[in-house]
Amino acid sequence: MALVLTLLLMGLMSLLGFMMMVSVSSDLMINGFYRNYRGSFYAADSGLNVARQQLVNEVMAAIPATYTTGTLPISTAAATAAQTYIQTTYANNTSLNAGQAAQSWQESFKISNVAFSCATGCSGAGIIVSNNPTTYQFVFNYSLTSMGQSWGSEQATVAENGSVTVNVPVTPASGVTTSFANWGMFIDQQPLCSGSYLVPGTISGPVFTNGGWTFSTTGAYIFTDQVGSANADAGFQFDSCYSSTAGLYKSGSQTISPTYQNGFKWGQNALPLPANDYSQKWAVLDGKGIGEGTSSPTGANMNSTLKTIAGTAYPSSSTPSSGVYIPYTSISGTNTVTGGGIYVENNATVQLSVGTDSTSSHNPTQIFTITQNSTTTTVTTNINANTTTVKSGSTTLTLAGVPSNLTPTPAQPGTLVYVDGSVTALSGPGQGSAAIQDGAAVTVTAKNDITVTGDILYKSEPVTQTQNQIPNTPADTLIPGNDHGQALGLFTATGNVYLNNQQSNGNLEVDASIATISTGGSGGLVNNGNAINTLTIVGGRIQSTIQNINTTTRNVFFDRRYTNDPGFAPPFFPSTTVTPVNTMDTDPPTVSVQRVQWVNTTALQ
Repeated sequence: MALVLTLLLMGLMSLLGFMMMVSVSSDLMINGFYRNYRGSFYAADSGLNVARQQLVNEVMAAIPATYTTGTLPISTAAATAAQTYIQTTYANNTSLNAGQAAQSWQESFKISNVAFSCATGCSGAGIIVSNNPTTYQFVFNYSLTSMGQSWGSEQATVAENGSVTVNVPVTPASGVTTSFANWGMFIDQQPLCSGSYLVPGTISGPVFTNGGWTFSTTGAYIFTDQVGSANADAGFQFDSCYSSTAGLYKSGSQTISPTYQNGFKWGQNALPLPANDYSQKWAVLDGKGIGEGTSSPTGANMNSTLKTIAGTAYPSSSTPSSGVYIPYTSISGTNTVTGGGIYVENNATVQLSVGTDSTSSHNPTQIFTITQNSTTTTVTTNINANTTTVKSGSTTLTLAGVPSNLTPTPAQPGTLVYVDGSVTALSGPGQGSAAIQDGAAVTVTAKNDITVTGDILYKSEPVTQTQNQIPNTPADTLIPGNDHGQALGLFTATGNVYLNNQQSNGNLEVDASIATISTGGSGGLVNNGNAINTLTIVGGRIQSTIQNINTTTRNVFFDRRYTNDPGFAPPFFPSTTVTPVNTMDTDPPTVSVQRVQWVNTTALQ
C-alpha cells in the first residue's frame, strides 16, 4: 500500500512538474515574441524619426550660403533629391546599433515608402513672410512608412505624414527701400560707452542704431527680433565700460549676456535719415511725394491745388495765418479729392475718432477734428462710399473720393495730416475709446512738435498685449481676424513728440509708429507733463535720440504686420535704404515639423 501510494504521489508530482515546465516555456516563448515585437515596433518608430530628420537635413543642406539676387534659396529639385536620398539610403535594413547604442538590443529598420514634395514657396516668387530682412517660407509635405525588425522574424510597421516648414532669412546684396515702421526701435545717435545704456527688458521688433548699443548689469535683455548697429562693437557697462564684438562680456564674476532670439549684426551700414519732411508736404498736394531732400512746394504749387471749405485757394504770394486746406478740383462738374491728405496752416489741435455714416449700410468713417483758436473744422473720410466731407460752422462741403497714396497701383486710401507748425494736442475721443477706424490708414506730420495728450487707439488691436492672451503665445502676437489695414504714424523731422498726458489715471496708450528723425536732428519721445504710470505703444519708436519719458512702466508692442507685409506702412511714412555690408547671404534658417498623422499599421496587415 505504501509503495503504491508513493508511486502515485511521484506520478502526480512529475505531472505537475511537466505542466509547470510547459507553462514556463510557453510564457517564455510568448514574452520572447512580445519582446521581439516591441523591439521591432520601437525600431520602426525610430526609423521614422531618422528618416524625417534626414529629410530636414537634406533640405537645409540645399540652402546655399550665397546666391544671386532674385534666386530662391530652395527649389523643387531639393525635395526630389531628399526623397531619392531616403529611398536609396534606407531601402534595406539599417542597423540602429551604432555609436553609443552599439551594445543595445539589436534593432534595424527600412523605409518602405517615402513621399516628399514642396507644397508652397519652391517655385515662382516664393512665399515672403517678412521684409526686415526678407524671409522666404517653404512648406514641404511628407509621408513615411517604416518597417522595424528585432532579434527574431517579428516585424512592425509604422506610418506617418505631416509637413516641414523652413524659414530662410535673406539679406539682399543691394539696397532695399524700407519704411521706418519696419523697426520696433531705431535710435540714430547712440554713442558707445557714453555713460548711458539701454534700459533692460524684453524688446520686440527689429532693433537698430546708427551708433552702438551699450548694455548694463541692471537687468536682463531679451530681443525677440534681429538686433543691429553701425558700430562694430557693443558696450558693456560694469564699474567701467568695455567694448566687444562678441555680443556679451564678462567682468569678474558678472556677465552681461543679452538674449538675441534672432541674432545680432554689428558693423552694418548706417541707415540714411530723411533730410526734411518735404516728401510729406508734397504728398498732401499730389498723393505721391517727391522724396526727401528735394525742395518744398512753392506758393504757386499750393495755390494750384489746395482750397478751403469755401473754395478759396491757398495764397500764392503769402502765407496765411491759419486755415485748413484740402487738395480738390472740379472734375466733370464734381468737386473731387486729388491729393493725399489735409494741410493745416500754423498750430492746431487734432482729435482722431471713428464713426459711421447715416446710410442703411452704416459705412465706417474716419473723423479728423482740427481746431485753431475758435475755429473747428471736421474732415470725415468714408472709404466705402468714396467720399470726403468737410464741415466748419454751418458750412458743409462734400467731395468725391478720399485722400490716397497714388504711387501704388491701384491707389491705396490713406490720409496724411500735415500741420505747418505744431500739433499742440493730439488725442482720440477719450481714454479707452477708438481713434483709428478699421481700414483707415493715417499719418500725422508736424513741421515742429507733436504733443500727445490722451489715448490714441485702434478700433481693433492688431497684436496681443499680454502673454497667453492667445493660449501658449507671447505678447506681441498677431491677433487673427484683427488685421483690417488700420495704421497710424506720427512723424516730425525737426521736433519732438511730447507726452503731456491729461488722463486722470496716469496711463497712456498710443497705437502708432512714432518717428522723430532727420539728418542731424535731435528729436525724441519726451515727457513734458506729469509722470506716466503705464505707457503703452503699439507700433514702434524711431528716434534721433533717447530722451526722458518719466514713466513707471513702459510697454512697447511691435506691430508685426509691418514686417509680415513688405508693402504695409502708415501712408507716406518716412523710409530709408537698407544696404547690407555683405553680399547676398542668409541668416541661419529655422525649421519646424508638424506631424498630422501617426499610425501603427502592424495590426492591419
